[in-house]
Amino acid sequence: MYAAIKGIYENGQVILQESPPTLQTSKVVVMFITDENVIRQNTGKGVKLGSLAGKGYAIPDVFNEPLEDLKDYR
Repeated sequence: MYAAIKGIYENGQVILQESPPTLQTSKVVVMFITDENVIRQNTGKGVKLGSLAGKGYAIPDVFNEPLEDLKDYR
């Protein structure tokens, strides 16, 4: 059985913020979650969503139509 509970790692110790689902000796997995600001940091790679808006790029009306090359697989 797996259960996830919140906690904080501080000064070499994990301090649980919730009660564990068992009082018996159990194996645990500790995951370190980085701050959201670090995760969303712009790496300069790729294209930002909406960055091409108003610059003449558009999706054709037939974008979702079946491709002629794949007509035998319909």
